[in-house]
Amino acid sequence: MPNGQYSLHDPHDGTPLGEERFSCAPGPAGWRYVAKRYAPDGALLGSVDLTLDSRSRPLRMELRAGGWQVRGGAVDGVAWVRSAAADPVGDTAVEGHDRAHGFTGDSPAFLIATARLLDLAPGAATRIRLVSFTGGALAPRTFDQSWTLAATDEHPTDSGPLRVEHYRVADLETGEEAEVHLAGDVVLSAPGVELEALDLPPNLRG
Repeated sequence: MPNGQYSLHDPHDGTPLGEERFSCAPGPAGWRYVAKRYAPDGALLGSVDLTLDSRSRPLRMELRAGGWQVRGGAVDGVAWVRSAAADPVGDTAVEGHDRAHGFTGDSPAFLIATARLLDLAPGAATRIRLVSFTGGALAPRTFDQSWTLAATDEHPTDSGPLRVEHYRVADLETGEEAEVHLAGDVVLSAPGVELEALDLPPNLRG
């Protein structure tokens, strides 16, 4: 299971926001990503544990941040429960459901998950409905994105050619556009995200 580190910064002014230390690999279900996020001073900000099934749907998701936790998965769309992390009996739990295709959030894991779910051919474009959980509150927001696989190319490495996918992603509510560059199950770069370290080559889809 490769281990790596992303540096995180404000995509607008470049302010450092910390780092995400992660591990990811194919597994019995499909693919799993686990990570912890740290502030610039080293304080733990939160964690993500995401498992995709063999069709790249969110089989299980658990997020923690700001004293909150969200657990969810694919159930006739997506369903989730949001509660206070320090609530052992679930008194603060609120359930949610949406006929969306998947989840998204602050972690780079969700860019990989969405790209895998769409499985676009080069030059193809589509739109997708996602439920987002971001920031310390982890409050849900549903919105539509468009994804275009603009190009692919190969880069030589010590372990052989590495296929890089170049996506254009747009928020259809705000019109904001972004470029996302993926290699296997690793984000090379995206708004606010840079890959800083990786101890093994990315896992490629079969």
